[in-house]
Amino acid sequence: MNDIAIKVENLSKYYKLGVINNGTLFRDIQSWWARVRGKEDPHAKIGSKYDPTAEGFWALKDLNFEIKKGDRVGIIGHNGAGKSTLLKLLSQITSPTEGSIKINGKIASLLEVGTGFHPEMTGRENIYMNGAILGMSHDEIDKKVDDIIEFSEIGEHIDTPVKRYSSGMYVRLAFAVAAHLDSDILIADEVLAVGDAAFQKKALGKMNELSSGEGRTVLFVSHNMAQVKNLCNKGIVLEKGRVVRMDDDIEKSINYYLGKNEDNSDVVTTSWKNPGKIFDESFNPLSMEMLDSDGKLVTKALDYDKDYKIRLTVDVKKPDKRIGFRMLGYRGVERLFAMPMPKVKEYKLGDNIFEFYIPQKTLLPGNYVFTLESTEINTRWIIDPDLFEIIINATVKVHDDSIFPSVAINAE
Repeated sequence: MNDIAIKVENLSKYYKLGVINNGTLFRDIQSWWARVRGKEDPHAKIGSKYDPTAEGFWALKDLNFEIKKGDRVGIIGHNGAGKSTLLKLLSQITSPTEGSIKINGKIASLLEVGTGFHPEMTGRENIYMNGAILGMSHDEIDKKVDDIIEFSEIGEHIDTPVKRYSSGMYVRLAFAVAAHLDSDILIADEVLAVGDAAFQKKALGKMNELSSGEGRTVLFVSHNMAQVKNLCNKGIVLEKGRVVRMDDDIEKSINYYLGKNEDNSDVVTTSWKNPGKIFDESFNPLSMEMLDSDGKLVTKALDYDKDYKIRLTVDVKKPDKRIGFRMLGYRGVERLFAMPMPKVKEYKLGDNIFEFYIPQKTLLPGNYVFTLESTEINTRWIIDPDLFEIIINATVKVHDDSIFPSVAINAE
């Protein structure tokens, strides 16, 4: 096992439904007392329901894989696939129900913003605390602390309690600590989605450097396939708590996740319906579909010489002109364009239909992914495209190969 960093055998995790865990004993007692009286749980999430007849579910079931030292592994899957549960087990935050995990080396984890930081302590004090947790001496941390502060770019706030940090500052410091302190395995789960574009690029470069230069093992979870492709060399795809694919080529895992075929044949998944898991109290997407010029659902490859449109149906609970949305277009994993929302005077209560037009001869031959994003302007995400899989995809073809001889021959 000298070249193996992580070995997982028959790993499973079972969760009982309805178990109270609000983070504090007082809140747990409040939730329990409300249920005893048949009242609504005061700490329940919006839209969640407690089913006393339900027993539980397997978040992960019978996982078996090995990760070698120095590998950069992208763990891919839709929401609820078990990615975060797997990383918590590997980080020893929770224990498996069945199976075993063998780890060769120290682990540094970035599972969510602020994990492992004490809010009352300053950034500098948290650096030393994290180092101590990883088994480093005070002198060893002294040698690293200046590099950590410089990389985080928050030097003027390093002696401020971290409870006053923004989420972006949390991520900068947390990543800098995890990347610079002595660990053999770095685990990151979606945290870079909070940072700005410049810091994301810097962090990805650092992880590449750690893996290729220092031989560290990296496990990376993200819905941003461009980041996964740029960083990782291998892939694991999870579906409903099971490993459905493992590849030594990350692009094969990404293609499977995006619905592309192994032989790069036509990709047609031109409709999406909300399964009920995506819900917003003001702007709730119901369906999205690709239509031809006659208004019929597309069932085959798009014709380069024809017009198309994407129809979006949403349920508006609270009409608000501050709500904005747009359609994003990707060729492969690289974002090519963003179509702004159609011009509307106002939203109406109930179902609203919006259409995004794709004129003929706009998209070059290849495989495309279209996804939706929405925000309450300058306030919050409603639909973050990196977190929700509101996706349709299609292949664009040209019938006359002489128009784009090189593109047509080498189209994805």
